[in-house]
Amino acid sequence: MTFHTTLELFQDKMDKRSGLRLCHFGTARRRRWWGLRRRWIYIYITFTFTWRMLGVFKTNQEHDLCSLTCLMKEGLHAVLQTSNTTTVPDLEMQTFAGPVFAGLRRSLDITEEEYHRSLSSDGCYLQFISNSKSKADFFLTNDKRFFLKTQNTREVMFFLSNLKAYMDHLEKYPHSLMVRFLGLYSIQIPNKTKKYFIVMQNVFYPDERINTRYDIKGCEVGRWTDPASTGNPVTKILKDNNFEGKHIILDKQRSWLVDQVEIDSAFLRSLNVLDYSILLAHQPLHQDELDRKHSFSNLTMRTVKSMDQDSPAKEDPPTIPLLEGYSARLASDTIDNGSDHVQNTGEHSGHGIPLQEINLHSVNCTDAELLEFQAHHRRLLPNLKNSVHVIDGPKLRYFVGIVDFFTVYGVKKRQENLWKSLRFPGRAFSTVSPATYSQRFCQWVKDHTK
Repeated sequence: MTFHTTLELFQDKMDKRSGLRLCHFGTARRRRWWGLRRRWIYIYITFTFTWRMLGVFKTNQEHDLCSLTCLMKEGLHAVLQTSNTTTVPDLEMQTFAGPVFAGLRRSLDITEEEYHRSLSSDGCYLQFISNSKSKADFFLTNDKRFFLKTQNTREVMFFLSNLKAYMDHLEKYPHSLMVRFLGLYSIQIPNKTKKYFIVMQNVFYPDERINTRYDIKGCEVGRWTDPASTGNPVTKILKDNNFEGKHIILDKQRSWLVDQVEIDSAFLRSLNVLDYSILLAHQPLHQDELDRKHSFSNLTMRTVKSMDQDSPAKEDPPTIPLLEGYSARLASDTIDNGSDHVQNTGEHSGHGIPLQEINLHSVNCTDAELLEFQAHHRRLLPNLKNSVHVIDGPKLRYFVGIVDFFTVYGVKKRQENLWKSLRFPGRAFSTVSPATYSQRFCQWVKDHTK
């Protein structure tokens, strides 16, 4: 049963119970009462229905968003074969900074054929409904390799204005934990509001053996989720307080993770943002994976993969053609986002990295290559498609990625910080200054890793 069907049935039931009927010739008071009651019914159904429908759902013909996702797939299929803008019957699709994102996809060994096939396959998209407070719509491609997330105009403007800094950061630190954005698009359906959406890697890919997922912000207020009951297929994202008493066991790779989180959070602090999260999940390593992990051939392959992974800028300089034009077109839709001053990206050098089980010289690395490896704070990547977000510990494979870094510490967030300071004195809540947020974020990682 769809959301709108549930809403209609509930309204009909309420009508019969109260004996009220909307009449075109009714009194003004009755019409006002009807409008107010309808609004409260919508809020109630939205809340209860959404929380019951947590999980991943196919956007098939019975789904409310089927038409939208079909148009998105049709538009992506057309725009990926052209350049910036394409018009197909019933919609106009536009891509932003296409060459920049194409270069980033190449650096991750994602071919254009793979990207195109995943986004425009015959299989329907999957809608992901979580217990997140975000108002965005989340979709997964049918193979679950990529996420599509709707963005508001302010977020799109912020991202485009900081795209070069983001690409520069990934060029300097190719193994950064920050989620990789692979494309930014808009879709305009006649007589509908223009929608913007971004395509990103799915941090939890492949997810066949993952059964627990966390969204970590490093604070305590509002950071608990009731876990799903045993055997329940609902996908719930647990939070900070659910993780208390647990640790990420990485052994030799702990120092690399701690340092990289510090590097990434320093960059985000320089952008004056907060409210970002670490997505975290784990799965047990099978015995054959443990055996293969220490084989010389596997270590050699991982080392070559780690050394040879191109930075996004090697073939495509991180220039953003017509960025000013994009911003001008977006400005008309912008909502007030307070004082969104963006500082220059600060430098943050990493400490020494553990070379783990293998001496890099054993695969004929020159001293210059070794120094470059260390300067860019690389690690030995696993031989997987989603390697930058996968870290193997002694017994568990962890999926780790930093997401949701579009919230600027502007006027509204400063006011929210003041209100929460009065509401939760002495407690750790999410809306704090970027410097405080970054420091606390890094401290959480230090305290919960071994």
